[in-house]
Amino acid sequence: MNLNRIFITFFGSGLAPKAPGTVGSFAGLIVGLIILQFLPMQTLFMLTLVITIIGIFEINRYEKATNSHDDKSIVIDEVAGIWITMMFALSVAKSMSYPYVNEIAIVLSFATFRLFDIWKPSTIGVIDRKVKGGLGVMGDDILAGIAGGFLSIVILMGLDKIL
Repeated sequence: MNLNRIFITFFGSGLAPKAPGTVGSFAGLIVGLIILQFLPMQTLFMLTLVITIIGIFEINRYEKATNSHDDKSIVIDEVAGIWITMMFALSVAKSMSYPYVNEIAIVLSFATFRLFDIWKPSTIGVIDRKVKGGLGVMGDDILAGIAGGFLSIVILMGLDKIL
């Protein structure tokens, strides 16, 4: 497997025979949590920017070489999206003090990102259907990450009022 394929499949997680997007999202979640154990949130933000920019170019290169679009094994877009959702949710969770708020934020990150990534409402779906190449592949997941992050914040804030 060449470096391009390792990168866009996020170390092969996108090669899972069933639900590669979910597997890639989960792998991204785990790696993101490991990064946050040792490095600040700003580092995860910068890594998200870097993998998004590189992802656009590497996906373009892969799609040109294989004459395909948004192959199911490409999951680097899910990794960028889940990291965005995590950053939103965990940033808000820091200011809350009810039990297990970080764990709830992590579960919400995964669930809300996958919801928007699969459902693809509104602009997310338009980008998925109409924007070609790496920008389209990465773009819908970036928006799904933002939408998932906002929904996670709303839920966390609702829980904060209840608990």
